Amino acid sequence: MDPNIPSHCPGTDSSSAGQVSACQGCPNQNICASGVTQLPDPALEVLKHRLSSVKYKILILSGKGGVGKSTFTSLLTRVLANENEQKNIGVLDVDICGPSLPLVFGVQDENIHQSGSGWSPVFVEENLSIMSVGFLLESKDDAVIWRGPKKNAMIKQFLTEVDWGDTLDYLIVDTPPGTSDEHLSLVQFLKSTDNFSAVVVTTPQEVSLLDVRKELDFARKVGLPILGVVENMSSFVCPKCKVTSEIFPKNTGGAAQMSHEMGVPFLGSVPLDPSLGRCCDEGVNFVQKHAGSPTVMAIKNIVENLTMNLQSI
Repeated sequence: MDPNIPSHCPGTDSSSAGQVSACQGCPNQNICASGVTQLPDPALEVLKHRLSSVKYKILILSGKGGVGKSTFTSLLTRVLANENEQKNIGVLDVDICGPSLPLVFGVQDENIHQSGSGWSPVFVEENLSIMSVGFLLESKDDAVIWRGPKKNAMIKQFLTEVDWGDTLDYLIVDTPPGTSDEHLSLVQFLKSTDNFSAVVVTTPQEVSLLDVRKELDFARKVGLPILGVVENMSSFVCPKCKVTSEIFPKNTGGAAQMSHEMGVPFLGSVPLDPSLGRCCDEGVNFVQKHAGSPTVMAIKNIVENLTMNLQSI
């Protein structure tokens, strides 16, 4: 990003681009003032064509970090892939500053291959593939220190250049927490496509629900359909005595009550399981290794509700 661009830039999409006092001295002032930057992005047609073979595009959102959104993404996609081997599932990790999914899926040492048809995603299973900025880093410890425009360009490149194959039933997009550049870019790019929606993940306590309400308000303002809310870490089932305990108190009724108040579907609750954390660290398929666990049963129930809600968007 050019260091001469003013910090109070109104944005290239603004009607006042290149015309306000903050634009004085900017090397791009004449370009912005000409109106060229407000013309339709030609990449949108490329994106629309590239994603025309994707049946459902689902963003996984959270208002606050640390609610287990990426872990939920891995469980959701594992169940979708296991339930029907004829369906193809793609995972796009746009948590650019914290790309953890390559580790969770056990493919952190894989490399991206590029061909005439675009970037090839890394295959976890025969019908489950993933693309992440984590594959592009020289070292897994490298920090990604990018401003908004570079993040947006990376997201656009993922959406226009990844070759998911002839058909993809689900493209699940794992996003960073909050309502920042990545979310705005995804909505801007994906609104030109069909069957585009989101799932919001939260934990039961009010400090998390407070931010989820903001996330739901964001979705309404930008026209993003919400499939429902998932309450993660809702309880803890002791693996020995099977007694259930609440780790995070539901002082305001938890996600179910909040969903009712906000007028959005509640997809279900997912309990804590210590084995899940170990499987994520080791890149092991938790859904297969612990097929009978309450956590897997809960995810399967959420998948049923999600699939049903997809028919109404």
